[in-house]
Amino acid sequence: MKIDVNDNIDFVELWKEGMRNWDGVLPERMVNDELEEAFWQQLIDKKTVEANEDPYAKKIQGFLDTLILPEDEVLEIGPGWGNYTFFLAEKANNVTCVDSSASVLEFLKRASEKKQFHRMQFIEDKWEEHTVSKKYDVVFGMNCFYRMYQIEKTLRNIQESAKRLAIIGMTSGPIQPHYLDLEKEYGYKIKYPRRDYIHLQNILYEMGIYANCKIILLERTYQFSSFEELITKNKAKILNEYVDDRHVEKVLEKYITEQNGTYRYKHDFHAALLYWEPERTAYQQLKPFMR
Repeated sequence: MKIDVNDNIDFVELWKEGMRNWDGVLPERMVNDELEEAFWQQLIDKKTVEANEDPYAKKIQGFLDTLILPEDEVLEIGPGWGNYTFFLAEKANNVTCVDSSASVLEFLKRASEKKQFHRMQFIEDKWEEHTVSKKYDVVFGMNCFYRMYQIEKTLRNIQESAKRLAIIGMTSGPIQPHYLDLEKEYGYKIKYPRRDYIHLQNILYEMGIYANCKIILLERTYQFSSFEELITKNKAKILNEYVDDRHVEKVLEKYITEQNGTYRYKHDFHAALLYWEPERTAYQQLKPFMR
């Protein structure tokens, strides 16, 4: 069932366009599997199996705690270094992880052994190309869609693989506020995010899937070991060829705290989680609201 609300908007094409860089070209990491693997290997090398979760993930785990049942068999798509993997392994009956990165899966295997989680399976494959041999009670994926160009096929695969619940999510804006100041006060052009959870929700809607949406307020503190690093990293989203570092320094003043030569920048942002019951039709989801 496809729902057409506005024929002038194609959210699948908007998603594909959003994958391209500001020159209209797909970044090489989007199409080069070896480069993507090298990226993950570099990140994994900096992680330890004892402390692998990002601090902000705890609040998202808190919401997942209301959705996952002890008897659930869970399939996690693109687990990365395990922000949610071992929470799911502790909460559910068993967890299967699907990821295209051998480095990621090897890290998670080591971590699962260290944490003594024995009801876990690991599958190396691209989700959008993966054939699921059985249905899982819950299919979950968070921040895993950035390389998935065939997004409708990706979501359809989730829909067809989940029995009780499908849960997908992305961390979302707003962008760090100093960029808004740079645009407003000095006229810089900013690289705003080109894809967000709202694209996924609209694609699901056009597929006839009425997904619930939960927005969770998060915060992250960025730390910079030098003033030069502070300036360099906080102008990365400016499109202009020339940037006056004095402008960047000026707008950062009200957001930065400094202690013993270390600079900290607290940034409020959000997570959006979309979740639905795959075996309920659009009509069944609407029926409680119909008179």
